[in-house]
Amino acid sequence: MAITLKINGAERQVEVEPDTPLLWVIRDHLQLTGTKFGCGIAQCGACTVHMSGQAVRSCVIPVSAAAGQEITTIEGLGSTTAAAVQEAWEALSVVQCGYCQSGQVMSATALLEQNANPSDADIDRFMTGNICRCSTYVRIRAAIKQAASQLAQEA
Repeated sequence: MAITLKINGAERQVEVEPDTPLLWVIRDHLQLTGTKFGCGIAQCGACTVHMSGQAVRSCVIPVSAAAGQEITTIEGLGSTTAAAVQEAWEALSVVQCGYCQSGQVMSATALLEQNANPSDADIDRFMTGNICRCSTYVRIRAAIKQAASQLAQEA
């Protein structure tokens, strides 16, 4: 079945079964491999993408549910918020092994786009479900706070 997706601002048509997980369409059919497979049950966050501005786990979204939605992967992030998050990530050396980081950055960006000044509790609540096996959670929280501060100064 042909399904048209709007990914990273471009319309792309794919021939897949409607129940194919969005993650596999993104990675295998569209060759956007920044979105990672971690668990397949929406528990780890490695597959996080934005769908109509919301952070979602692409491993459990059927591609048919994504048709007509604005989908952004890590490759398509280009907002001021995303740039601030990525700069903070680098400045604070958040990344250790890096496997979960595209999902972490996608979630952090969505958080700051919804809440410009999150508390530690807000960050912890929003980022729950993004697992980092290297346990860089303290640096992740600090980077989100730094990005929020930078965005506030630029405003």
